[in-house]
Amino acid sequence: MTPRRLDKGLLTSPVQRPAPLRDSVYESLLELITRRRLPPGQHLVENELAEQLGVSRQPVREALQRLSNEGWVDLRPGYGAFVHRPSENEAEQLLAVRALLETESARLAAESASPEGVARLRELCAQGMAGLERDDADAMVDLNAALHRSITELSGNAVLADLAGQVARRVRWYHGLVVRRRGRESWQEHAAIIDAIEAGDADEAARLMRAHADTTRRMYHEQAADGTTTEDTPAED
Repeated sequence: MTPRRLDKGLLTSPVQRPAPLRDSVYESLLELITRRRLPPGQHLVENELAEQLGVSRQPVREALQRLSNEGWVDLRPGYGAFVHRPSENEAEQLLAVRALLETESARLAAESASPEGVARLRELCAQGMAGLERDDADAMVDLNAALHRSITELSGNAVLADLAGQVARRVRWYHGLVVRRRGRESWQEHAAIIDAIEAGDADEAARLMRAHADTTRRMYHEQAADGTTTEDTPAED
């Protein structure tokens, strides 16, 4: 009997394969940049990065090109690659967009959040406060990002969540400059936002989130005016 050939129409998706090495290198370098382990202006030497990451120079070169295309790295002919130094105008534009997206996220979350969703927000906020008490900056970075992401997800608007996700990682870089100035106040603001969401008060949730985002935005510009926008500190909102 002749074996029956597999109908190609049944193959709705390709077999999942491990991420290419260049993608893993890209993610590693981007994480180092957004967490400010590689600070603005840092010279990125291919062979040094390859040695530190345990890879060849080719995936590093490809990752740096991708990071350059996305604005994280500046490639200077004859000099090499450097971590991008954002201008004040770049910061203002990005933080303004972030405020708009997250304000609407909080408004919609107040209209649709489930008790389970609110409980998750409170858990993240409590963990963030605990991280603050331990002075665990990395934990606060991750928990802050998770809390804001959860609020966006609770909005129930997939398009809004996608747009917010696109700017979240880049925005985190700017937060590194104000983390120590924001400190406890930032988590107290988170708690008030969660209270408004739980109460179903859409207008109050939006107002509090807008004030929260604007405070971070203002503090960034104040530090920029002081000439301290290149210090290497962990990031948080």
